[in-house]
Amino acid sequence: MTTIIEPIRRKADRQRICGEILRALPVWFGIEQAVKDYIQNVQAMPTFACFNDGKAVGFISIKQHGRFSSEIYVMGVLTRLHGQGIGKELVKHAERFLKDKGVMFLQVKTLSASRRCQEYERTRKFYLSLGFVPLEEFKTIWGKENPCLLLLKSIH
Repeated sequence: MTTIIEPIRRKADRQRICGEILRALPVWFGIEQAVKDYIQNVQAMPTFACFNDGKAVGFISIKQHGRFSSEIYVMGVLTRLHGQGIGKELVKHAERFLKDKGVMFLQVKTLSASRRCQEYERTRKFYLSLGFVPLEEFKTIWGKENPCLLLLKSIH
């Protein structure tokens, strides 16, 4: 299996890759309006994709919040490839890209542990293993039924 991570320069390609991968991950991205919003919004964000034999199998899109802080706006890796290092490499690639721009902090939002969900438990463990630390829980961003956990990492 040959994998390569590349920037996705064309807006239409960002949207297509985002839509294909998110729709293949309904446990994490099962709210259609949220998927549509991600697809619409990634067109304006730096996006990198991991290709396996020419087919996108994972991607990451980065939202700039200011001079020193960015966010993993959305990220997905096909389920059959979880645990093979693709997500880790996508995050590392994004960190290098952001460091070169002088960004000091990278944040990510995910479902909080206060709502039990096995898949999101794995997601939180993934981010913790990469050096992210839990910063704050918000019950208003995605609603009370989907409490949001903000995690932060220094990349400087």
